[in-house]
Amino acid sequence: MRAIILAAGRGGRLAGVTGSHPKCLARLGTRTLLERQIHALRDSGIRDITVVTGYRAAAVRQVSGSGVDFVHNERYASTNSLYSLWLVRSMVADGFIVLNCDVLFHRQLLVDLLTARYEDALLMAARSDDTRYTDEEMKVRVRAGRVIDIAKTIAPEDADGENIGIAKFGAAGAEVLDEEMTRLVAEGQIRSWLPAGFAAFCHRRPLHVVESRGFPWIEIDFPEDYWRACTEVLPAIDVAPSAAAAAVPRRPVHV
Repeated sequence: MRAIILAAGRGGRLAGVTGSHPKCLARLGTRTLLERQIHALRDSGIRDITVVTGYRAAAVRQVSGSGVDFVHNERYASTNSLYSLWLVRSMVADGFIVLNCDVLFHRQLLVDLLTARYEDALLMAARSDDTRYTDEEMKVRVRAGRVIDIAKTIAPEDADGENIGIAKFGAAGAEVLDEEMTRLVAEGQIRSWLPAGFAAFCHRRPLHVVESRGFPWIEIDFPEDYWRACTEVLPAIDVAPSAAAAAVPRRPVHV
């Protein structure tokens, strides 16, 4: 399976932390976000890794190191993640996993997704009693363990969870997603987030949910996300034992 890391954007809202560097090069501890994702993928047995670059591509290539492929999104300033994945559609026909570059996560989340029995699935943090959503979160609606809608515009009270930003597709699913992304691009939706493609996909083919089970993760969009990642999430990742997950049965969320 090939992994695609979507790292074309600058992440201007993080400029107070990253300066002129893209958000994927935000440093947490001894490694950047991008390095942590690449290491997690390799530790999970994935060797074929492609990074979609855009802003400051040379710096991203340098940090990625050897053994990584690159595709450059020349239109990174005027497009979004759906377009970036569409650019590599010819590389993922046999199935793939896709990651947003701004997610810091415990490796067990990746293991759970890769070993789930479903070919097509995404990671989701299920809503709890104290969850409060805003317009910023990519919210998910679920029925019988399957995504029925995914968008930031879902009303908070209708959301069953939040998209973590990591998904996988088998060969058949990759074909359907390719068709839907191509349709959206042809319609001019090049500034859409990738989940717009997922929303179209789930009307044609089941897209299952793999729940986070409490393993730590965070999407880093704002300076406050970065500082929370450094002070809370990264320490929690370092102490959370992956072995504990083996004792917890993996199952889809049924809502």
